[in-house]
Amino acid sequence: MLDNSSKSGAPPLNDPLTDMLRGLRLDGVEYGRCRLAAPWAFAFPARQDACFLFVAEKGCWLQTPAGAWEELNAGDAVLLPRGSAHALASAPGVAPQAFPRWQCQSITGNFFDLNAGDEGEHCVLFYGSMRFNLDSLHPLLRMMPDMMRAHELMRNEPAIVPLLEAMGCEVAMNRVGACGMVTRLADVLAAQIIRAWVEHGCGSAAGWIAAVRNPEIGRVLAAIHAAPHRDWPLSELAGVMGASRSSFASKFAAIVGETPARYVAQVRMHQARQWIIRDSARISEVAQRLGYDSEASFSRAFKRIIGTAPSHFRNVAKQEA
Repeated sequence: MLDNSSKSGAPPLNDPLTDMLRGLRLDGVEYGRCRLAAPWAFAFPARQDACFLFVAEKGCWLQTPAGAWEELNAGDAVLLPRGSAHALASAPGVAPQAFPRWQCQSITGNFFDLNAGDEGEHCVLFYGSMRFNLDSLHPLLRMMPDMMRAHELMRNEPAIVPLLEAMGCEVAMNRVGACGMVTRLADVLAAQIIRAWVEHGCGSAAGWIAAVRNPEIGRVLAAIHAAPHRDWPLSELAGVMGASRSSFASKFAAIVGETPARYVAQVRMHQARQWIIRDSARISEVAQRLGYDSEASFSRAFKRIIGTAPSHFRNVAKQEA
């Protein structure tokens, strides 16, 4: 969970964005430690979960979602919040292959180990998949860049440095309980990277983040996201802002870029998608939670907002179960 920081430059305690961040969580899905001797290269296709990478020893190269190659050194940490496609390699010229998950040794729970190559100096990596408690279509996730590097944020977030050092020690050594320690450090480090970006990297951003930080509209957006299952009437939203319905509707559309009704509908359907994918909820159950009279009426509304029928995501959830 991302808590508010009191240092200079951070959002004020009553900032609606800070209130929304308090409920943001990252849950680890799978983690792995890799010892790789050159030459090697792995391609990672786009996925729903966030991807986290930490380089413990030696260095490697990362092909970013934009296609450029960037060199990573020991101590570098990278978060790809939307799981964008990328590649890792000992050098840019090595042809990437699919990650050999079948060669990995299961250590404990959701932690695996991979040793590839016997000769030469090894690059030691820690690679993890993490899942947000937010839908991938949530405005906050859409606003995040495809890739965040810890070193680019350390200047304003001193807590990142000791986390990187502690993680380097745990990844490099086979100590008792190292798996549990390194996974928890990874969760905290990823949360620190996001918090540093929000507090210092996107403070002047336009669009949705600027709307959240508007003194009046921000309260309304925070209330909607705090109760995404509610079908908020215009009168209640206007009451949160402390304005008449017409004045509120006009200001909301001008700042957010869409009507309150449309925004509420999007938030509700994003929540519905979470229930279907993450909780494996039945479509009829989701329709009932959101107050629809029938599964058919909910399905029509869902497809109108999301673009795909809820049955598609229900089938995906069944396949991944």
